[in-house]
Amino acid sequence: MKILNYWSKKIFQIEQFSCYLCVPMTMKTRLVALFACFFLGIVSPAKAQFATNASRSELGFMVGGTYYIGDINRFMPYRKTHLAGGLIYRFNLHPRAAIRANFLYGKLSGEDSDSNLDQQVQRNLSFSTDIWELAGGIEFNYFPFQIGNDRYRGTAYLLAEIGLFRMNPTAIGENGNEVELQPLGTEGQGTSLSDKNPYNLTQLVVPLGVGVKLSIGEKASLNFEVGVRKTFTDYIDDIGSDAYVDPDVLAAENGPLAATMSNRSLNNERFGRRGDASTNDWYVFSGAMLTFRLGKPSSCQYRY
Repeated sequence: MKILNYWSKKIFQIEQFSCYLCVPMTMKTRLVALFACFFLGIVSPAKAQFATNASRSELGFMVGGTYYIGDINRFMPYRKTHLAGGLIYRFNLHPRAAIRANFLYGKLSGEDSDSNLDQQVQRNLSFSTDIWELAGGIEFNYFPFQIGNDRYRGTAYLLAEIGLFRMNPTAIGENGNEVELQPLGTEGQGTSLSDKNPYNLTQLVVPLGVGVKLSIGEKASLNFEVGVRKTFTDYIDDIGSDAYVDPDVLAAENGPLAATMSNRSLNNERFGRRGDASTNDWYVFSGAMLTFRLGKPSSCQYRY
């Protein structure tokens, strides 16, 4: 009831001011004005919370797992999950918003031999790659949150970031050695078979996530998070084309190893389906984070 009374008074004040300026108060104008009041209502208390010289910065580490979704693993969440970890820095703008940057290292892999689909097992492709990700963005807390504040000790949050990641897909060759796939041009990149150049190993990424954070003591918080990574490449797994290219031409222009690694089908199908060019690859990080406030705790706590 207090919240409803508060916003009712705000709308009434807006209408009075609108009449004073002779501005018609349409429904659209009401919504715009209400949104402006809501935004100002969020931003303005920040000065009260951070009036002291206490640090608003947090530094910590993250530990969890990464897995990939793409042409090899299309339907199985958490399949081939690998240990991942990194560092996180957070600057709290407000009890409900924070700027964040994080560095993540993980690994992604997939094997057709793990599939339940016979067609995919016959294709017999596989890959593995390390992932190095650097991203930054903003967190939105569902409830007010402040480390060390007994009243606001936990909240759910949303995460939106943008960044870069580095990949380098490899596979095991016939002699048991690990082979880097991008230089081979396994889909004819850089040859007369394709109008594409070799794909870049550094790519744009948009991490989107949900999580919960809990204040533990005066200086630390514990976070649990699941974040999907939207990418703009179909080559995390080195598979981006619908069909195989001519192996004889590929061997002549990029070498016999390129032809061997391009088509590894068990039924020796020369011109079958290699992948799905209509979708890009994704990867996921899920895990826990422990962050520590840098500096002294605030003596002026936020009141909602």
